[in-house]
Amino acid sequence: MSMNNSPIGVFDSGMGGLSVWRELRRGLPEESLLYYGDGLHCPYGEKPARQVLGYIDAAVRELLDRDAKLIVLACNTATMTAVKYLRSRYAVPFVGMEPAIKPAVESTESGVVGVLATHTSLCSEWFAELRDRYSADVEVVSAAGDGFVEIVEAGEEDSPQAGEVVRRAVRPLMDAGADRIVLGCTHYPFLAHRIAEAVGDGKVEIIDPAPAIARRVEFLLDEYGIRAERGHAAEYGFLSAAGEEYARRLRGKAGTLL
Repeated sequence: MSMNNSPIGVFDSGMGGLSVWRELRRGLPEESLLYYGDGLHCPYGEKPARQVLGYIDAAVRELLDRDAKLIVLACNTATMTAVKYLRSRYAVPFVGMEPAIKPAVESTESGVVGVLATHTSLCSEWFAELRDRYSADVEVVSAAGDGFVEIVEAGEEDSPQAGEVVRRAVRPLMDAGADRIVLGCTHYPFLAHRIAEAVGDGKVEIIDPAPAIARRVEFLLDEYGIRAERGHAAEYGFLSAAGEEYARRLRGKAGTLL
């Protein structure tokens, strides 16, 4: 079997993709990871798709220039906007994000599944297709996590304001009877403890797609024969369009996830 010690690239608009980085590091300890958090243009949610595509393409080219062997688009907006274009343009494998609606639908007892995501994701054809695929079996209700990305970028997950913002977003999902809440943005797992506080009674399961993404990456490493050598000492790098200070913040936050 061929081996490849080059890094896996992980891209996000900012810090949110570190929730995926964490699962990759846990599940693939011999793989080097090179994380690119844009930071300069985050959040992407309200920006024109063509503009966002330009940001993503520039980041991907930098990751490829640094020998990334596979790239994870650890950002739902980036996946919706760019994954088809990137797969058509570049030879490396790309892994995108998709809200984990399927496991939520398969496990719900109330018959109602909630999805928390950005306005852009919830208004997209991509989400409409996902919802329609499963809504024959269960009711899929959604709510926008207004302010969630900004809270995580500012490192204010534990502030009183964060608790109120999360309660406001989660309330309509609870009112609809959801017993599964799917996190449809990679920033949102950093607020999972606040979401758990908001739902309260423990009967609601919060579903983070990051572990499934890590399993998909592992599968592709084997399929393409590009796993790192056994015993390889992994290295972890951090890049940002926002410069060295933001890259240091990324490294610092990643250090809290070990």
